[in-house]
Amino acid sequence: MSHPAAPYPIRTATPDTIQSFIDPVMRAFGEEVSDAEFEHWRATTEPDRVIAAFDGAAPVGSAAAYTFRLTVPGGEVAAAGVTAVGVDPAYRRQGVLRSLMRRQLDDVRQRGEPVAILWASESVIYQRFGYGMGTVAATFEVDRGRTGWLRPGESEGRLRPLDEAQALAALPAIYDRVRVGTPGAVTRSDAWWRDHILRDDKDNRRGAGPLLKYLYEVDGAAEGYALYRIKDDWDDRGPRSQLLVMELMAATSRAERALWTFLFSVDLVRSIRWWRATSPHPLLLALADPRALGLVARDGIWLRLVDLPAALAARRYATADALVVEVTDAFCPWNAGRWRIETAGEPGEAAAVATRTEAPAELVADIADLAAVYLGAFRPSDLAHADRVRELAPGALRRADAMFAVDRAPHCATMF
Repeated sequence: MSHPAAPYPIRTATPDTIQSFIDPVMRAFGEEVSDAEFEHWRATTEPDRVIAAFDGAAPVGSAAAYTFRLTVPGGEVAAAGVTAVGVDPAYRRQGVLRSLMRRQLDDVRQRGEPVAILWASESVIYQRFGYGMGTVAATFEVDRGRTGWLRPGESEGRLRPLDEAQALAALPAIYDRVRVGTPGAVTRSDAWWRDHILRDDKDNRRGAGPLLKYLYEVDGAAEGYALYRIKDDWDDRGPRSQLLVMELMAATSRAERALWTFLFSVDLVRSIRWWRATSPHPLLLALADPRALGLVARDGIWLRLVDLPAALAARRYATADALVVEVTDAFCPWNAGRWRIETAGEPGEAAAVATRTEAPAELVADIADLAAVYLGAFRPSDLAHADRVRELAPGALRRADAMFAVDRAPHCATMF
């Protein structure tokens, strides 16, 4: 199917054309995908969500999306997981990306998905299309010799290694237990587990060793797991290998501590690194030397409110109140205007209804600002301190902070 309104016609892939449709992404990143890698990607890709802009018969830009359910405070919402976005370097600055974003967000709206989310290769790109920083991710690398606990204790459970079949059987239930209580987390299909999370061919190791999989149990009940690789390195003084944490998921605080205790005790390792950790991270409070983490915070997933009233209705709120917000949205003008956001119900369970109004605005915010507070990564007053949200009525920021408050910082552990 072609979309002729774009500067270069946009077409939708079929199962037979999907590989050629992502060629511009490979050229944009200067990479190539082996046939084996492509088959893993194909296993979770939806051809009718892969689009490309064409110059004649050649694709010059492309974008795709996954169909997810996204955890939000107090519930879930349908979400498009934007991925595989790229423009051939020879076609940059010609409106190709803008036309792809226009086509994609129109499709997301037609599918009834109130939000879109993505991981950005460059944080400057997507804000101009109304995306706001939906979560904060953290990176740290800690020397094994500086991982002592502030308050040492004994583990109550045991860890055991898993093979791939055992991991496929045990890990999804633990992940889902954590996911339902973590804003920013997304659903994973069986294919996603098989072809992304637990995939262990050499193309996916990037110079490190095989994927090691450990399950933490207490009295036979699984409470967490750790997935990691070792990047082998030695010098004349001995081992200087790096343990790369691929994923750590803990449904209880004792599982969190036990899994880190285990990883910190792995022999022949100089340092432990994780680049997609929660922020703030519990190790900052648990280690005797928290500075040893060298924790660095950065943008996590970016979030776009595609259907403002539907997105606001999907989550729950900490207080019952009503606020009138003047919303700007240059790229999706159907969201722009003055909205009365009214919440009703018990604290933490209050539901919202957003309706258009002519009443005086109490706050002014862009759609990207609302995206940044939607999951709880930031407070409205944080945006105001950055000169992004403007208070028109005294006390409106304080009330907005209370309304959007969350019990748990949002986090997305799934790269897509």
